[in-house]
Amino acid sequence: MLCVGLDPEPSRYPKEFQSRHSHEATEAFCKGIIQATASYACAFKPQIAHFAAIGAEAVLERLSQWFKTEYPDHLWILDAKRGDIGSTAQHYATEAFQRYRADAVTLSPYMGTDSLEPFLGYGDKGIFLLCRTSNPGGDDLQMQTLQSGERVFEHIARIAAHRWNTHGQTGLVVGATYPAELARVRAIAPTLPLLIPGIGAQGGDLQATVAAAVTPTGGIFVNSSRVILYASAGTDWQMAAAQEARNTQTALQQAAASLDAPRA
Repeated sequence: MLCVGLDPEPSRYPKEFQSRHSHEATEAFCKGIIQATASYACAFKPQIAHFAAIGAEAVLERLSQWFKTEYPDHLWILDAKRGDIGSTAQHYATEAFQRYRADAVTLSPYMGTDSLEPFLGYGDKGIFLLCRTSNPGGDDLQMQTLQSGERVFEHIARIAAHRWNTHGQTGLVVGATYPAELARVRAIAPTLPLLIPGIGAQGGDLQATVAAAVTPTGGIFVNSSRVILYASAGTDWQMAAAQEARNTQTALQQAAASLDAPRA
């Protein structure tokens, strides 16, 4: 269930990387994190802005190629939150699935069906649509009530589970910081995979998240980034990252097991 987010911030790298060129350091650091945590994770989620902001798109491209060769059984989820139409959307899909070799990409559904179609045209790839995000500002739109009586995030979940999922390629992004809404999304879309940010640094409750989201038919990817990436700035940075990933994985497994435990 664990997805490790890759959000490189050179100023937070371990001390051994501080004297190296930033692009070389970024590539080595990300590879080291993946190697240290792959035993405890099922997916990795590079955040494209963290690479683009430091001019490291080529690093992400090389990292993607290396990852797909070394870890073919893990998922590579590009966190890009794209949302556009026409040729622009087509180029975004090419970027995600060909240049960065992603298995899935995060998208904004705000522009509707035609903004998703170029991505769904890749039959062996997936999309995760922003639904109920982990940030407080998500209330501005996602919690608004429509004439139908549904809130916007509920409407997105319903469309995603049906019209936008005709070939089983669609999942939703739902924050761990809102377990009640997470449970509501799961009730509307019981079979869709959910990408769940918000535990760790954002303070989401892991036990409540698992209780709200785990079903026999719907998988979850619980993302943790900074807590794992920057667990230590010393020479033990890989060991510390591995320990944090293992602790999170164990907690997820225990929370899931408790759902099946006999009730007193």
